[in-house]
Amino acid sequence: MERRDFLQFTGMAAGAVLLTPRGKPWSGSLSAIPSADKKVLADVALNQARSLGASYADVRIGRYLNQFISGRETKIQNVVNTESYGVGVRVIANGTWGFAATDEVTPDGIGRATAQAVAIARANARLQTEPVELAPQRGYGEVSWRTPIEKSAFDISIKEKADLLTAVGDAALKAGASYIYTGLFLVNEQKYFASTDGSYIDQDIHRTWPNFQITIVNQDTGKFEQRDAMSAPVGMGWEYLAARPGDKLTTPAGVLVYGNSYDMLEDARLAAQQGKEKQAAKSVEAGKWDLVLDPSHAWLTIHESVGHPLELDRVLGYEANYAGTSFATLDKWRSKAFKYGSPLANFVADKTQPHSLGAVGYDDEGVGTGEWDLVKDGILVGYQAIRDQARILGLHASHGCCYADNWSSVQFQRMPNVSLRPGTKPLTPAQMISGVEKGIFIVGDGSWSIDQQRYNFQFGGQLFYEIRKGKIVGMLRDVAYQSNTQEFWNALVGICDRRDYRLNGSFFDGKGQPPQISAVSHGASTVRVNGVNVINTARKIG
Repeated sequence: MERRDFLQFTGMAAGAVLLTPRGKPWSGSLSAIPSADKKVLADVALNQARSLGASYADVRIGRYLNQFISGRETKIQNVVNTESYGVGVRVIANGTWGFAATDEVTPDGIGRATAQAVAIARANARLQTEPVELAPQRGYGEVSWRTPIEKSAFDISIKEKADLLTAVGDAALKAGASYIYTGLFLVNEQKYFASTDGSYIDQDIHRTWPNFQITIVNQDTGKFEQRDAMSAPVGMGWEYLAARPGDKLTTPAGVLVYGNSYDMLEDARLAAQQGKEKQAAKSVEAGKWDLVLDPSHAWLTIHESVGHPLELDRVLGYEANYAGTSFATLDKWRSKAFKYGSPLANFVADKTQPHSLGAVGYDDEGVGTGEWDLVKDGILVGYQAIRDQARILGLHASHGCCYADNWSSVQFQRMPNVSLRPGTKPLTPAQMISGVEKGIFIVGDGSWSIDQQRYNFQFGGQLFYEIRKGKIVGMLRDVAYQSNTQEFWNALVGICDRRDYRLNGSFFDGKGQPPQISAVSHGASTVRVNGVNVINTARKIG
């Protein structure tokens, strides 16, 4: 678990208003709002916007359900249910955007919000230097999309969920953990979008994240080690916790990792054992090492060094919150020769990948989703763009990556799933490691730091294993590696094939001002990166 994620969700456990601005307590009713009723309400906004002179309008009617359950050891500490329901209206008038929102979901309330959005657009137009230009978008008529879940996590009783967390805590303590924090984070977004382009889109989106953090304390020295859950946050229902045997994978170091299902109890027991192993591990010698990165680790490096710097608003300098702008400027893209990585580096953006956090049928501008290349054969070839950015890249359509975290938030460009394509030649992690003379195998994500242009960075992990002459020879500790984005990805020399491909991601990815959060996945197979600078995080300087 990332530190920022931990701080985010522990804050939410105390009160989930960060996710549900102007929301209300969840009533416990999960019945969906009929699409026919939402269409009538949406048409109020669209018709009024036209009558007030808007050249474009869209409306989002949103119902956001969130459930957060957290525990410590064998006690449940918090159960938080929230429901937020309201309407956001966005218009273009006098060539300028205007936005307003209301929790009064009635024709009169929506009418007032629409009039306010138009008035805001006209006021903004006094400062606009050039009119907003949207990429063309056909209307889809009345369509719907739903996360392909087997069972909604919201249909599972609180007791069953609490029993799971207490059992996980008990298993970890019996295996030797000193402390354990546990959590279940569940999200259901019921979103209805309509626009003057002629779309009426009903979507039902589900996300699930079971997690924990165990601590092992050495009673003699007072020193401690931690190990976080190896779960991936997913766009799935309760079936993710069904722990299907076929979804368990063992790394060459004997570490159990997971695919499309997750055994939380088993992982907690292993975490306690591995925490004790970390205490006895050898401290790493700083220097140049070849790195073999499990997908459970590689996702975060992809997120920070590829996903964020290729957001077009950061590239243009429109966005600088949460670690700045981007080194990957338009001149590098226009050259058609900028070596973002080695020829093995093929990064793809998409909003369609099954089980991913970012999977939807349509984005929050009503654009059907798809996939596109960002880096192809190591060369920078694309960015992430929405409707009013597409013309900057000479595109005739949006990439469909616009998102708002609530009905009361204005939608803007957000990272889609960004993944590294697997290798095309048969290669297993064991085969990859067998060719490494001096290296470190890293499993799980840990600390991270990156500069204000998404270039220079430092990453840690959960578990580190020394590789000598093609074999795992023992566990290491105090490991972090430093590099810069271009140097690092140009040192990519190996990618395992699709059999090893796995998703992970961020459940609470922050961006914007006022801040919004989104959820995004990143897929990869195990990768090898040569000659990376490794530091010892326990050594004092001077």
